[in-house]
Amino acid sequence: MSSTTDRAEELADGKLLLDEPVEHVARLTINNPDKRNALDQAILDAIAKTIPSLDARCLLLTGAGRTFSAGYDIGDMPDETFAAEAEKLVAHPFAAAIAALDDYPYPTVAALNGHAIGGGLEVALSCDLRVAAAGAVVGMPPAKLGLVYSHTGLQKFIDAIGVPRTRELFLVGRNIPVEEALVWGLVNAVHPPDELPGAGLDLATEIAGNAPLALSGNKTVIRRLLENRATLDADVERELVELRRMCFTSEDFREGVRAFAEKRPPQWRGR
Repeated sequence: MSSTTDRAEELADGKLLLDEPVEHVARLTINNPDKRNALDQAILDAIAKTIPSLDARCLLLTGAGRTFSAGYDIGDMPDETFAAEAEKLVAHPFAAAIAALDDYPYPTVAALNGHAIGGGLEVALSCDLRVAAAGAVVGMPPAKLGLVYSHTGLQKFIDAIGVPRTRELFLVGRNIPVEEALVWGLVNAVHPPDELPGAGLDLATEIAGNAPLALSGNKTVIRRLLENRATLDADVERELVELRRMCFTSEDFREGVRAFAEKRPPQWRGR
């Protein structure tokens, strides 16, 4: 890992950067500005592979430029392989990256330097704490794309902001300012954009200065309490997984993504 004076290590062909800005803090920076830091397979694979190898007492995740992440990189997938490629990206590399964040033994902080949309917002929500730049927005567009979201992802939002706000986020599908997200509890603090990088690093540094056993122990207790509040019946879980799988082959999902890319209202067919 690079020190504060060394050049950051480039992962995923430079689309993910790793450095150590201060002692005991590892920083991962999503660096895919041409696609508004959209998450492709290379980035997700690098996140999943890199995080388990780290031993920093705090992991800071942020984005380069003015966007944290615009979510899944599915806009340019060819029609003939769209369903298979979209499901492949979302169901496997994305799940592995989220699992790596969930399983990291020490606290994680997301510094939202700009918009966090869709899968980008779930990545941020998989961190223990979130700070955001004023003027940014967060949003979940599945309803506008024809996508059924994963039950595990939805559970994260319910845990963070409750059922009514989760319904508003996923069923209305509008973006909300981070100032409103702060009231919801979706982010922990909002800072002026030019102060956000320093604020995120200050928070990570303060966390990293705490007792390691307490950091990992308390994080484990919180995670276990959340995991064991309720367990889905196996048949119900299979039903939810199949519901999500079927959406990838639907006409509406392809139309939703195409309409979003073309900046026009979608023509839903309900199939």
